[in-house]
Amino acid sequence: MSRSVMRRSLRSPVVKSAALVASAVLVAAGCGSSGSSGSGGGGSVKLKYSLWDDNQVPAYKKCADAFHAKNPKIGVEVTQTAWAQYWQNLTTQVVSGTAPDVFTDSVLYFPQFQKNNQIQDLTSYIQRDGVDLARYQPNLADVWTRDGKRYGLPKDWGTMGVAYNKDLAQRAQLTPQALDAWNWNPVDGGDFGRAVAVLTVDESGRNGLDPAFDKSKVKTYGLAIAYEGGAVGQDSWGPFAASNGFQYVDKNPFGTRYNYTDPKLVQTLDWFAGLIKKGYMPPYDKQSTVGADGLLQSGKAAMTIAGSWMAKTYMSDGKVAFTGMPAGPAGRKTPINGLSDAIYANGRHKEEAWQWVKFLASTECQDIVAGEAVVFPAITSSSVKAEAAQQAAGRDMRVFTEPVKTPGQTFVLPVTDQGDRILDIVQSAVDRIWLGQTDAKSALGQANSDVNALLKK
Repeated sequence: MSRSVMRRSLRSPVVKSAALVASAVLVAAGCGSSGSSGSGGGGSVKLKYSLWDDNQVPAYKKCADAFHAKNPKIGVEVTQTAWAQYWQNLTTQVVSGTAPDVFTDSVLYFPQFQKNNQIQDLTSYIQRDGVDLARYQPNLADVWTRDGKRYGLPKDWGTMGVAYNKDLAQRAQLTPQALDAWNWNPVDGGDFGRAVAVLTVDESGRNGLDPAFDKSKVKTYGLAIAYEGGAVGQDSWGPFAASNGFQYVDKNPFGTRYNYTDPKLVQTLDWFAGLIKKGYMPPYDKQSTVGADGLLQSGKAAMTIAGSWMAKTYMSDGKVAFTGMPAGPAGRKTPINGLSDAIYANGRHKEEAWQWVKFLASTECQDIVAGEAVVFPAITSSSVKAEAAQQAAGRDMRVFTEPVKTPGQTFVLPVTDQGDRILDIVQSAVDRIWLGQTDAKSALGQANSDVNALLKK
């Protein structure tokens, strides 16, 4: 970004990568870089496959090894580039004709690629090879369809929870049982608001509820969020706005009108801005270079909102635990979001690329991914194995899986045209709220008009 925090979160499991340069893993190095296989030719093909999550490279290298064993004439070169550079490169490559054969896709960019005929319609391949769409987590498969055509198969999914410092919570006498049952509202904050206050401590040891609390000398903030939450606030305000009854668009996917002036969203954003004013959250300009995850892991923040894909990273040293999102006036809500793999429409090896995409979306590959205990694969049986792998490593993932099993607790993030431009418009408006330059109603009015005007073009 630097909207990178928000854009990373627009995948279901996009891990917040620290890598700043591309890295490549060559699988089946003996394969040639051109030629054809599977279509009558005798040569070998080396496919290029790109993703942005460095934590998932090992899993997909193993998938590529297994795929090559089954398809000796097709090799796969796996390349990884950090989020912001990934999309900057890819949006140029799809125009210039140099894009990788297959790449990991996000709901933010999918409509743009589809509209510009830059990704392949997979419908005929899926029908020809009898791919079973019913095996995937419900609601994820249809995200990648438009006008009766399908442009991706579900890859993985993730939901959100609250990551918290266990020692700090214990000192504040906040038990795991109390956190699991907490609530929230945009008037007084409910249980969640009180937890943020008592977890905020100044340099004299006074918490946010103490009348003598000094907000100018905060030692530990009760909460840090991803301020660059863009148009959906997946790891910040989004779950809270939804739990207050807010709905982003008139329909999803491919709605034609956003609802950013909804009073329920206005209330939510004003409540969060109030936490900054009280000293319970770090000032926007002071957090920007560190990030919410950095503050949590350094002990300078007691809580943050994070996705299931961050569980392994956060919980590896035993200092951080997760609890569920607090229940708001409309109940407990968490976004569920996922990725797919797209075939470049102008690639030279579409049949081979399809074989790789089909394998990526197969039980064999997704079971391999499950064993790495980083993300939840999209196939439901593989998801169960991923949860078991996490449990075996001492990480209880029920915070993330129970909402998926409970009707009404998950919602799908909006998929519309002009996603990247909408992100910038809304982020600019929300920036002004975080900086205290205006209230949410004033900031969102023009942004909502600008966003909806885009969708009419």
